Order: sequence, then C-alpha cells, then structure tokens
Amino acid sequence: MSTYDLSTFGEGQIRLTVSRGDRLLTARGLNMTAAGSEANVAGLLAQLGRRTSWASIVPTGDLGERVLSEYRSVGVDLSNVVRSGEGRVALYFFEPGEAPMPGRVTYDRQHTAFRDITIAAFDWDRLLDTRLLFVTGITAALTHETAKVVTYAVEAAQERGVEVVLDVNHRTMLWSTEQAYETLWPLVRTVSVLFCSRTDGNRVFGIGGDGSAVCQELQERTGVAHVVSTDRTTGVFYCGSGGQREYAVTALPVTDRPGAGDAFVGGTLHGYLDGDITAGIGYGLRAASFALTHHGDLTRIGEAEVLPSSTTDILR
Repeated sequence: MSTYDLSTFGEGQIRLTVSRGDRLLTARGLNMTAAGSEANVAGLLAQLGRRTSWASIVPTGDLGERVLSEYRSVGVDLSNVVRSGEGRVALYFFEPGEAPMPGRVTYDRQHTAFRDITIAAFDWDRLLDTRLLFVTGITAALTHETAKVVTYAVEAAQERGVEVVLDVNHRTMLWSTEQAYETLWPLVRTVSVLFCSRTDGNRVFGIGGDGSAVCQELQERTGVAHVVSTDRTTGVFYCGSGGQREYAVTALPVTDRPGAGDAFVGGTLHGYLDGDITAGIGYGLRAASFALTHHGDLTRIGEAEVLPSSTTDILR
C-alpha cells in the first residue's frame, strides 16, 4: 500500500484580507490567514480521512510556522516540507469587492524561498509513494524553475505508475496564456484527471463555447480519462470514461470566496479515490458551498458534511 493517497507541492502563503466595504488603499486593518492552493486540497482531503502530504520550502520564523500550523491542524503530513533559514514567506492581499466591483488580488511573491526551488529539493521517492500526485498551473507559473519542477514531478510520477491530477487554474497576474499553454499542454495529455474551467479552456487552450463545449473538446483532443470543467454558476461538466454529465450550481451568499475552487477539487478527488468521480463531483460541490460560508482559504469540513443533507437547520 502507498504511504499517501495524495501528494502535492506548492508555495505556502499568508493572505491579508481587507474588511468588506474598504479598499487596500485605505484599509487600517487586515485579517491574516494561511493559504496555498495545493495545501488547501490536501487539507480538505485529510479532514475526509485521506492520507495526504504537502511539500514546500518554508522559511523558519513566525510567518512560516503560521502557514504550517494551518495544515498540520487538519492532519496533512508535512514531513516533506523543507525548512529554510533564508528567504521570506509569500503574501497576497485580497479585496473582497461588492457588486458591481469584483474582488481583487495583489501578490507579493517575489524573492521567496519557494521560487528558488530545484528538482533536488525534495525526496521524490518518498513524495511519490502515493496513489495520486496533484499539481497546478499556479506553481508552474511562478518561475521557469518551478515550471521545470512541475514537469519533472509529472514525468517521475508516470514512471512510477502514479496517477496525476492537474488543475489548470490559470492566474493572469502570474503568467500569460501563451506561457501557460506552452508549459501545461504537454502535461495535459498525460494526466488521469484534468480540472479546467470554461474561462481557462477559452483563453489558455483556445477552445470556444461554454463549459460543456470546453469539457467535451478537451476530452476529445487529449483522451484524458476524466475532464471536469466549471463554468461559474452555469454548471459543472464532466466528460470521460464515466460518460458525460452536467451538474447544476446554486448561487449562494458569499462570506469569503477564496478556497472554494480548491474545496471543489478536494471533494471531487475524495470520490475519485473511491472509484466514483461522478459522485465525487457532488461532494466537491457541497464542499465548495461550505467554503463560501466561512473565512479562510482552507475549508474546515467533516466527512458527513460533504454527503447530501436533508436540512439546513441546526443539527441537534
């Protein structure tokens, strides 16, 4: 049996959030939480009873420990994290925004310890003793070196017979669509599960149409066994060996938006690890809806809460 159900790696961050009704330019106070897309997925799955590991390079000091304590508290294995005496922790500032103004992210991620990562940084034999390797376009976007590490990890996983899951997750403030395509397209064809939003399919892979069209064309062009496409509140679409399915998305009041996509991915992979990705998408939708109800990038949730519920009243 593998040591882990899912292994992943990425940059840990501190998120600093402006209060609603304020702007970063005028804010006098910021709320601090830990963040990291890959770590969020590992954290959600750990709460659902999965054995997960997150690897990173994290500086010593209070901010680094704040990041680690967030994911340690929900059971993520952090033994593959490398502690560094130099460098700094990545920051990002978030303005929630209110309609018609969108939310806005401002990154402060230059000169961090993780950006200097090399392939030799991690013990790949240990990290890839896993059922699934999860990688994202976010980590690939940071530098040429981080892109090389993502590519190496995918290739090394395949050599070991480890399934790979890729979340395209294109961030326009980190790299161009041309750079994203050049790095990710060679990897897309080799993964077992691909998460790609309608927006990312349109701009990174040049596929027109809605989420359903993006999902179908990606699956046809790549032959990936399982493609999952989100299209905001229009729906979630699945194409693959399980056929084609569409899932309705309910618009909900939003307390805090970041992390909902990671919760969706984590819930979906929970089902996939049990051999039923279509049921997993249902878990992911419920996890994402819970993510919108509370602050922080990491969704705090129990296994019973991802199952269908007959009530939204107080559980007694």
